[in-house]
Amino acid sequence: MGKTGQRIAVTLACQDCKRRNYQSNKSRRNTPDRVSLSKYCRWCGRHTEHRETR
Repeated sequence: MGKTGQRIAVTLACQDCKRRNYQSNKSRRNTPDRVSLSKYCRWCGRHTEHRETR
């Protein structure tokens, strides 16, 4: 059986084109607010801010 813990799956969406490009996981305990990372968007062709979507 798998563990049930504090880590949840999140989807990261580009803030320029709004496409959902990345999936990751995060710890609810360490980062209770939304995650924001600079990632490469292949549709924009450059690094943009990607934020967690619900």
